[in-house]
Amino acid sequence: VIEPNQYGWYFADGFEGDTCSWQERGAASIMTSGRTAYVGDEALLVQNREEAWNGAAKTLNRAFVPGEEYSFSANVMYFDGGATDTFFMKLQYVDAAGETQYKTIAEATAIKGEWVQLKNTNYMIPADATDMQLYIETAETTNNFYIDEAIGAVGGVTILGAGGGEVLEKGDLNSDGVINSLDVVVARRGLITEFTSSAVKLAADVDESGTTDVADLVQLQSFVMGKIDAFTIAEKPVNQVDTAAMKTLFASVTPATSYKAEGEGNPLFTQRFGADPGVMEYNGRVYVYMTNDVIEYDSNGNVVENTYGLVNKINCISSDDMVNWTDHGAIAVAGANGAAKWANNSWAPCAAHKTINGKEKFFLYFCNGGNGVSVLTADSPTGPWTDPLGHGLITRSTPNCANVTWLFDPAVFVDDDGTGYLYFGGGVPTGQDANPGTARVVKLGNDMISLAGDPVTINPPYLFEDSGINKIGNKYYYTYCSNWNTKGNSYGMTSGAIEYMVSDSPMGPFTYGGELFKNQGVFFGHYGNNHHSIIEFNNQLYLFYHSRPVEAAMGITGNYRSPQVDKISMSGEKFNSVTGTMAGISQLKTLSPYDKVQAETISMQAGINVSGLGDTVVTEIDKGDWLKVSGVKFSQGCETLTVRASSKNGAAIKVCTGGPKGNAIGYVEVPAGGMSEITVPVESLSGTQDICFVFSGQLEFDWWTFK
Repeated sequence: VIEPNQYGWYFADGFEGDTCSWQERGAASIMTSGRTAYVGDEALLVQNREEAWNGAAKTLNRAFVPGEEYSFSANVMYFDGGATDTFFMKLQYVDAAGETQYKTIAEATAIKGEWVQLKNTNYMIPADATDMQLYIETAETTNNFYIDEAIGAVGGVTILGAGGGEVLEKGDLNSDGVINSLDVVVARRGLITEFTSSAVKLAADVDESGTTDVADLVQLQSFVMGKIDAFTIAEKPVNQVDTAAMKTLFASVTPATSYKAEGEGNPLFTQRFGADPGVMEYNGRVYVYMTNDVIEYDSNGNVVENTYGLVNKINCISSDDMVNWTDHGAIAVAGANGAAKWANNSWAPCAAHKTINGKEKFFLYFCNGGNGVSVLTADSPTGPWTDPLGHGLITRSTPNCANVTWLFDPAVFVDDDGTGYLYFGGGVPTGQDANPGTARVVKLGNDMISLAGDPVTINPPYLFEDSGINKIGNKYYYTYCSNWNTKGNSYGMTSGAIEYMVSDSPMGPFTYGGELFKNQGVFFGHYGNNHHSIIEFNNQLYLFYHSRPVEAAMGITGNYRSPQVDKISMSGEKFNSVTGTMAGISQLKTLSPYDKVQAETISMQAGINVSGLGDTVVTEIDKGDWLKVSGVKFSQGCETLTVRASSKNGAAIKVCTGGPKGNAIGYVEVPAGGMSEITVPVESLSGTQDICFVFSGQLEFDWWTFK
């Protein structure tokens, strides 16, 4: 039994030179800092956050018993960013069903530069909770923040803290629920002398300019007098740019060479490799999950053949137009920093989503090498992902799986009635080229992370690997890659090609239908394993596969692969043969420049990379690097461009139409320092344009929008 101290506290973390067993959450880093403190001399600094959920966490020990009430408190503060920021204290735990849950313990809104207390005197830990972590995050921002005097105590214990958290309605300075002449009096007095609190001063900034001044008082008076019925938000100042100086600067900037050819849609992205594409449609977007091939070197620094032994992440990109792809980052799956720490690798992913108990859940299946299939779960298609089982879903001990040569390459499918099915397997036992017998299908439990029966054998002729499954009309199509010993077969199939079988049931039996896609080497000259997914999107079928164009453009060889897509057509219930192309497919819809567009939404690039997960940022930018967005429709013209970017030493961005050597329509000077929003004038545009951002030096790029 762990007893509380005389105050009823089980822990009290003051961070005086000690992180007190708190750990990084996500990409964040933590350290003690003497810049500020609520009590004492130091606090815990949480920084380098790439997403709002990145923060700091503390594992709760056995003093905290599920089903019992406890008192929790922590004080938080930040210096950079907007006028306010909302913070959460939450509990992460695993429930009785093995699902990772996230529950809010306390919430508070902080005013910049002021401490606020997150507290809940009587929080009941769910009765089925295990593996509990207390953590602190923000609602939306990635600002650095500080934590001090974090305390967990007996339920009902009052813990003194910063208080705060009071954010008044804009214009309601006396917090009486109405905006009237009394608020005007408070505003006038505050401007002449001093506002009684930061919350009142913030409420008086009705135009949200960041400064409370006479313009706010005039608006407030006009509102009270009925001259206006809403406050007008001040426009962000437009930075004047020395165009002549920018032209001189960029005259010395030579655009980097892209690994992707101008005017071609394939490969889909080039900032990292991406093999074995598993594709899922959700809410009008196509999500592609890929094996993150890692270049391997020998002791002399020479590139060697890909062994896939270093692969422990899964790349995720998405698009609603099939040309501009948003890079959601590399999901840490296996190893010490992964969601499934027990696993070594993350090969050949596939994904599905399903509504369970009224909530949409997402499932990402992967292979820990060639001996099993595992699953991660999330509440969004981009994560964060957690491991619900702590072990494989399909293993050698699963019935009818011990003799599967390669227990890998899953494909997942949710039928119209909500039933999930998992297909997997591959490999060719000695002497069984024509009928390897190593493919399996199994019905999944309603939770999609358990089995509802034993796996059943499928018998694709000349199977090698790479399961796929689709329902088209009332037929089920099982697709796979043929092996390399198909010579003399009676089906007319070739080696290393995508074949298909047809059935009236998701569990089979399946009948061979034909060959869908020859080995990619036939079309591009680089032969290798063939891995695919088929998806129907906007009433059109598409084949996703991998090839090796980026490897070739880099001048290396070793079976390092990149994703591509081409259309599929059918004749009745039969697939027509697909031809692999570098052109790919045409853009399905234009992109609006008036929305906030994430900088990691890219059709073509040179030199950049993307960091983070989910809400990512373009990083590793250097002089001459650039990125392009295709098919941007300027239906309302434009006058200004706003970007959110940062640069350690200061840099600039040239904005062009067409490509990196196209017509410059404006320039952005990014000052040294942290992330900031910068608005600049630009030449007016009309019609549909490709927009290119060229960089003069090192910076990070978050988003952009035209007005």
